[in-house]
Amino acid sequence: MARTTTMTVRISGELSEFVASNVSETGAYENVSEYVRDLIRRDKERVENEAFEKLKAELQLAFSAPEASYI
Repeated sequence: MARTTTMTVRISGELSEFVASNVSETGAYENVSEYVRDLIRRDKERVENEAFEKLKAELQLAFSAPEASYI
């Protein structure tokens, strides 16, 4: 079962204005929680993609190595 955690984040100035512009009737999100969850999901996806690309590069290197280099 998924656990829910409540977090408090303080932002001000330009960051606060930026969030407010994305969370409104004309913004892309209905509330701040939805916006933050989407940001976290995107960042998680970016980290997973970076790990996958690193693994893919390592595998390509291994498969392109001459057989004589295998131990």
